[in-house]
Amino acid sequence: MTELSRSRYAALFGPTTGDRIRLADTDLFIEITEDRSGGPGLAGDEAVFGGGKVLRESMGQSRATRADGAPDTVITGVVIVDHWGIIKADVGIRDGRITAIGKAGNPDIMSGVHPDLVVGPSTEVIAGNGRILTAGAIDCHVHLICPQIMEEALGGGITTIVAGGTGPAEGSKATTVTPGAWHLARMLEAVDHWPLNVLLLGKGNTVSADAMWEQLRAGAGGFKLHEDWGTTPAAIDACLTVADAAGVQVNLHSDTLNEAGFVEDTLAAINGRAIHAYHTEGAGGGHAPDIITVVSHPNVLPSSTNPTRPHTVNTLDEHLDMLMVCHHLNPSVPEDLAFAESRIRPSTIAAEDLLHDIGAISMIGSDAQAMGRIGEVVLRTWQTAHVMKKRRGALDGDGAADNNRVRRYVAKYTICPAVAHGLDREIGSVEVGKLADLVLWEPAFFGVRPHAVIKGGMIAWAAMGDANASIPTPQPVLPRPMFGAAPAAAAATSVHFVAPQAIEDGLAERLDVRRRLVAVGDVRHVGKAQMPLNDALPSIQVDPDTFTVTIDGEVWAEQPAAELPMAQRYFLF
Repeated sequence: MTELSRSRYAALFGPTTGDRIRLADTDLFIEITEDRSGGPGLAGDEAVFGGGKVLRESMGQSRATRADGAPDTVITGVVIVDHWGIIKADVGIRDGRITAIGKAGNPDIMSGVHPDLVVGPSTEVIAGNGRILTAGAIDCHVHLICPQIMEEALGGGITTIVAGGTGPAEGSKATTVTPGAWHLARMLEAVDHWPLNVLLLGKGNTVSADAMWEQLRAGAGGFKLHEDWGTTPAAIDACLTVADAAGVQVNLHSDTLNEAGFVEDTLAAINGRAIHAYHTEGAGGGHAPDIITVVSHPNVLPSSTNPTRPHTVNTLDEHLDMLMVCHHLNPSVPEDLAFAESRIRPSTIAAEDLLHDIGAISMIGSDAQAMGRIGEVVLRTWQTAHVMKKRRGALDGDGAADNNRVRRYVAKYTICPAVAHGLDREIGSVEVGKLADLVLWEPAFFGVRPHAVIKGGMIAWAAMGDANASIPTPQPVLPRPMFGAAPAAAAATSVHFVAPQAIEDGLAERLDVRRRLVAVGDVRHVGKAQMPLNDALPSIQVDPDTFTVTIDGEVWAEQPAAELPMAQRYFLF
């Protein structure tokens, strides 16, 4: 029997069980734990496309029609990285959803072919061999300040945004809110042609239940409480009361100045109810200096925004100017300057690194254009994981590979925000039945630049060379919109997530949109325990004078990173 060396096999079909892959230029490695598409026990029957290869008529391609169940698309031999595991498989897509994860091919002549992966004449092939597949990222904190951020999001591997705003209005520059029925309708229409799922947040800063119900019926999929609109205990309680009745999520930016109360008062107003706490460290806003202590509470779903990820020697310097602009402050006014300086604390930023690594902060978003960069959600997540590995070593259960750490960190921008916002029935992981919102990466560019972004089963964004060239690869190779980004296709492959009350109230008939409206799931039962691999509840104290942070009885020292991967090796600027 002919045998192949591991290196030869990987060159032909991609890596297999037991092989390790480095992620970009980080110190993070993954190991394939299972190969459903080939490898040991299935070698020789791999589904590979190309001249002289397997997926040809009467060979790897069967006679099965689409009516017989043939998939629309198969991604061959790809390494799946998800919260549930790291395996290699062929992935089938049909009607824009993942239909199977296993072995593709022609069962007439091949063994072990999954019944939902029978390749037929109507099947397209995307070569995943030697590449990595993740679920599309979910940015759980987006300010809709300009439409160009949608392109940046796609270029960073994001396929869903939890967002608010109306454009470059002062309210939107500072707060993630699309206020009122008229603005909600116009913004749902404005983003209809982008290949991104969208959940818009209404304004929760009111004690008027009628005003909040009005926004839910108009298409809000949740609420934002922001200090710039007044996050008082009364507003928190009123918003959560409506949210409990509606089943939607509330996203909290609490009171930095402690004008209406301290963190204890906010927790008392929350009263054990589920809430998503934005930028939980505090540089992005929240009770100074100890908003980070909410991470210890089982009903609080904490997230970070990416400018503080990870803590570096440059982090503090850039934050002051960012904050002054975002919150409409004047550096010549002493009170405004004091407000800004109270939010930027190296000790809590350093502690944020550790809290991510132990799985205590569950999510990472961008805070796009409002103290955050939408194109760097994925990148900053993996930079944080790299820094923590260098400082803390391998996590329990990891050795030569970092599978446990990688699974924890990928969950922070995929399944955890999906669960937090009631989207996990549709998106958030590479699992059968979910929308085929997927990102394909070359390992050397993992987390930096996607090879292709697949939205609802259609390639919407990809690295592509000169369109006037004779082949797809001549330079300049740039991330470019593909046919899946065309307006009609984008609407057909994307959804608006709205409150159930909007669908019951006939919102679809009142809007000029093409895409489906999908009701968010009830999240009022969701707590930290439902955050996969990110459910830790450490004890946290912050010294009110020195801002020293103690986590489970130990002080976490500040060691800002002076060098990062996924940076100057990949970018000119």
